[in-house]
Amino acid sequence: MAIYIAFITIVLFAVSLLVYMYIEAHSNRILFHQLFFPDFPESFGEVNIFFISDIHRRTVSDTIISEAKGKADFVVIGGDLTETGVKLKLVEENIDKLRLIGPVYFVWGNNDYDEDAHELDALLLNKGVKILDNTAVRFESESGDILVLIGVDDVALYRDRLDLALLDAGSQGFKILASHNPQIIKQVSPEHHIRLLLSGHTHGGQIRIFGFGPYEKGGIRQAGSTTVLVSNGYGTTALPLRLGAKPETHLISIKHKSSGQDKWKE
Repeated sequence: MAIYIAFITIVLFAVSLLVYMYIEAHSNRILFHQLFFPDFPESFGEVNIFFISDIHRRTVSDTIISEAKGKADFVVIGGDLTETGVKLKLVEENIDKLRLIGPVYFVWGNNDYDEDAHELDALLLNKGVKILDNTAVRFESESGDILVLIGVDDVALYRDRLDLALLDAGSQGFKILASHNPQIIKQVSPEHHIRLLLSGHTHGGQIRIFGFGPYEKGGIRQAGSTTVLVSNGYGTTALPLRLGAKPETHLISIKHKSSGQDKWKE
């Protein structure tokens, strides 16, 4: 009898854990970050970016869109917008939603090449999404200061050409780099003057047992002169489950740093 009770207890625990992990994998949240840089041009005032990565099979929640709408100057999709088996109709729906927040910029992730990349490319272009595939886009303030958003193609598939992206960016301006895979940081040198890196890919480990996972949990860290933000991502891969690495999207506020201010606030 005791063995039977123990067995039932284990089964109930396992089922309850799976249900919890499924619910956690489909939760919605926006993390708010304030980042301060002494060399960020004061003429821009404050630049706000909505960053989302690793959507995969998920439908972006209307709650996320409503909360972010009117609060971001533009949107950056950090790759893995799709994967094998995801219909273009779902991708189109997610793009239409994200465009309600602001102009959308996209960098390729490894899973974006699972299906016909030409079809995805055509859809994005048709929707007015700017694809940053080893290229850059420049923003200019009324005072003539420059902000540059740089994007590289996927590192894991050896499609990244940071050198070409930097060439397109030019030598002037405050530089933000978007890369699906955070390993691009290994190629970043101080002379590149990249002040912020936005990335995803790792899912924060997705399933962490007693705090341990195959990848480091998402967060913000400093790598030399570059601030690195790695997102847990919004969707999942392989299994629609998460544990200890909640899905997340980000609203990032970038401002000029006065003396005495912290590097970032959350």
